[in-house]
Order: sequence, then structure tokens, then C-alpha cells
Amino acid sequence: MNYNYLRYFSVLAEVEHYRVAAARLGISQPALSLAIQNLENSLGGVKLFKKVGRNIQLTDEGRFFQETVNEAIQNLDNASLILRDSKILAPVVIRLGFVSGTLDGLLAQEIAKYIRRNERVRFQLTESSAENLMDMIRQEKLDMAIVDSSNRDRSLHFRKLGQRDFLIALPRYHRLADRESIEPEELVGEPQVVFNYNGETIFKEWAGGTVSDETVVCTVDTSKAALDLVQTGLGIAFIPNVCAEERSGIRYVPLNNWHQALYMCILYDRWLDPPIWDFLELAVKAFRARNISQ
Repeated sequence: MNYNYLRYFSVLAEVEHYRVAAARLGISQPALSLAIQNLENSLGGVKLFKKVGRNIQLTDEGRFFQETVNEAIQNLDNASLILRDSKILAPVVIRLGFVSGTLDGLLAQEIAKYIRRNERVRFQLTESSAENLMDMIRQEKLDMAIVDSSNRDRSLHFRKLGQRDFLIALPRYHRLADRESIEPEELVGEPQVVFNYNGETIFKEWAGGTVSDETVVCTVDTSKAALDLVQTGLGIAFIPNVCAEERSGIRYVPLNNWHQALYMCILYDRWLDPPIWDFLELAVKAFRARNISQ
């Protein structure tokens, strides 16, 4: 049974209000409603809640299930804490993936603070494209990943973190290198170094380009590799502003009104140990708080 559904049910059963429960869980109301519907379907169609005016209440079956679920979650959390605190067991390893430009000051600080508070926690970090990271999540090679794409794969769950701005990296003597800003459609047909597949996809959507009028000369997994190739004059590249390294052979120009959403991606039906889940929640809150303050 999907563990996340049980957590969602436990919170909704406590507050009996979809908006309040969704806010506490950090997910949307439609996502919460769908999770509860899927949970009820997995129980053979049993209704756990009933509508009372504009509010909801637990059914008799829901009250019975609430006691069982809360006890099960508490038992699992207690067992995990015992294992975590045991001195004879190996450290808890949090396997975190990220796309280029997201292991910036904020995420690095959250990792450092979490390690200082939890001496037995270790992090295994992987930088790659969103496509590769999502594949690793599906294969359970990562616990979570910060990606710049979401899809309709029902095996994955995405929580929006915020958005980031982009610059266009140009060879120093490119015809557009002295511009104050650039519209995405001006770059259709330019030789392009793509540092992740989603950047290429979004460029086509924003610029109205197609495969035939856009030339991708090379695809790489990191912004650093993209900048190495731009510096040789091979092509241009879309780069998150936090990845804009100062280089003598590159000029950065802002893109007008182009932003990209970031998401925390996990596997829907996979149990995460409390220390891993706790870090996930802290990271999500930190990103969202920064996005609000900007």
C-alpha cells in the first residue's frame, strides 16, 4: 500500500479539511483529493470521508482506519528511529540527485546543517540531467532529486519548489554578445549546446522553434560542460543564472521573461526512512521560503 497515501490520510483525518491538510503537507488540493481517491479504491471502494455541507467528516470506516493507520505510522517511525540510533548499524545515507545550478548556497547550507544535527547521516550526491535523475528515482538508485521537469508518470511524485531565471551564454564575439537582453525567438536556428533535455524542450515551446529550425550541436549533463563548449565557439547555451561562471571567452545576456520551474521528485510508493523524509521536508520548505522572499 502506498505509504505517502497513508501519511496524507492521517493528516486529513486529523484536520478534516482538504485545504488545511494540503497546506500542511505541502501539496495541492487536487493532488490530495486524488491520493485519497486512490487510497479508497485500493481498499475496495470503501469511503473514508463524507461531505457535511462544505466540510468533510470521517465515516465509521474512516475512524476505524485512522486508528490503524496512525498506529502503523507510529510503529514504523519508532522502528526506524531505533535503527537510526543504533550504534552498531551503518550511517543513514541520503541519496540526493540534482540538476546543474541547484546545489547552490541554499541546498548546500541545508545539507551542512542537517549533517551537523545528525551525526550518522551521510549524503550521496549525483548531478545529472532531469531525465537521468528521474530514471534513477524509478530504479530506486536515488531517494529524491531536484529536477527542472515534471511529467505524467504516475510512479513519480513532484512537489514544486519555485522557479529560476536563465541567461544565454554566448561566445565573446557573437553577433548578439553586446545586447542588453534577448528574446528567445531571436535564437531559433543558432547552434546550441544543450545541458539538459528539458532546457531544449522548453526553448522550443517558448521560441516556437522546431527540430528543423534549431541546431543542437551537443548535449551534456552539466552547465560546466556546456560552458566549456561555448567558450570554444561551438554554440550558445541556456544557463541558470547561478551557474554563470566568469570566463574571458563568454558573454552572458539576460533572456526576457523566461523562467523555469524546479521540483522535488520522489517515487510515489516507496517508503522513506524518517531521517530521509525529514530532510526532504526541510529542503522543500527552504526552497519555497526563498522563492517567497525574492
